[in-house]
Amino acid sequence: MAEEPTKVPVYLQVQRFLEDLIDSADYGPGDHIPSERALADQLKVNRLTLRKAIDRLVASGRLERNSTNGTRVPVPRLLRSDQTGSLTRVIQLNGGTPSNRLLHFELSQARDTVAAQLSIPVGTDVILVRRLWRVDETPICIETSYIPAEYVPGLEAEDLTAGQSLYSVLKERYGIDAASSTRTISVHTPTSFEEQALNLPPHLSTLLIRLVVEDAGGRPIEYMQSVNHPIHVNFRTASPVKH
Repeated sequence: MAEEPTKVPVYLQVQRFLEDLIDSADYGPGDHIPSERALADQLKVNRLTLRKAIDRLVASGRLERNSTNGTRVPVPRLLRSDQTGSLTRVIQLNGGTPSNRLLHFELSQARDTVAAQLSIPVGTDVILVRRLWRVDETPICIETSYIPAEYVPGLEAEDLTAGQSLYSVLKERYGIDAASSTRTISVHTPTSFEEQALNLPPHLSTLLIRLVVEDAGGRPIEYMQSVNHPIHVNFRTASPVKH
């Protein structure tokens, strides 16, 4: 691989080639890339240069190594569907060990977007809960929930500091049961805090879920924004086939 006129280092050229390779339709989660020997021969670079490029992709989470099976595209830690339910339960159904850490808890006033999603007047008191979720100690998402304060009188940060399920607290203490949800998924440019908390490589976009959860009577009980690691989290939706 000849060096480009712009003097981009060869290992970065190799890295870009590998990124395009694993982003192509020919590769998916769990697929192995060609061996270092095969890639070095194909690209006409030495093994040290190739290994440096692969090391950088492994460090950023784009690839992972196995001592016996070579290098592969990582398998997501979590597969999320469009079903309503506790993230703890979803992670467990995926075979992982869930944990979460409370990042922020406060009583605030609903601004325009939050008020509209919860069908409450602007300025209404809401409880803000922000948590960092992990699967097997790997950070996967940051979730920020807004709940009308009048629905959860007496709720304190201490009620969630030990990793308790928010939905369990809502059901057991307040008799509030999440029955349905409406969600949208979009691409999100992470903040510096989100990059650090999720161990994101620089300049990597995330997946943002905006979720409105309703009880059985159709009353909005939670508006949630979830920033998801694009490598460790995949989404699956189901829809009927029209004939």
